[in-house]
Amino acid sequence: MINTQLLDAKIEASGLKIGYIIEKLGLSRNGFDKKRKGITPFRVSEVYVLKDLLKLTDEDEVIIFYPKVNV
Repeated sequence: MINTQLLDAKIEASGLKIGYIIEKLGLSRNGFDKKRKGITPFRVSEVYVLKDLLKLTDEDEVIIFYPKVNV
């Protein structure tokens, strides 16, 4: 399951518009929302794009996208 609260906080803190982020991911709004809610998984390539756009640390990546694997 995705840590939606932390992902949303990182998006907010980035100052980037959600439309820009979704465009860079190559997703529709609906597709992004499904991934954000954990209905469908993020691809590794999408995680890397988000990591770059949102300036996520390795620890952020694990906490947000792989929360069952605690660091």
